[in-house]
Amino acid sequence: MSLKDKLTKMEYHVTQECGTEPPFSGAYNDEKSEGIYKCICCDSELFGSEKKFDSGTGWPSFYDCIKSENVELKEDTSDMMIRVEVSCKECGAHLGHVFNDGPQPTGLRYCINSVSLTFKKS
Repeated sequence: MSLKDKLTKMEYHVTQECGTEPPFSGAYNDEKSEGIYKCICCDSELFGSEKKFDSGTGWPSFYDCIKSENVELKEDTSDMMIRVEVSCKECGAHLGHVFNDGPQPTGLRYCINSVSLTFKKS
């Protein structure tokens, strides 16, 4: 089964075409349960709930990932901005962006689209 057949239109747009879901629309923005967030395309483990925080931006935010080897970071100059894109290292799916305005101990805010993730409760 192809990803286009497996994913919804929005999931495909975000993960394969570097789109963004509307703020405050995602299923995991307000998720408070303990568990692991995985890539919707390949099931790679990306973020743990213990590193999730409410950034007030409308997207799930994390101050760190499970393993740095599981995500790829690269400069993104689209939309007339300079940002750092976050992708799944395993399959290349676009997840969101990372910013330097998060809480300690990392000071990072991984701003991730809910539709790029699945969630496995502990």
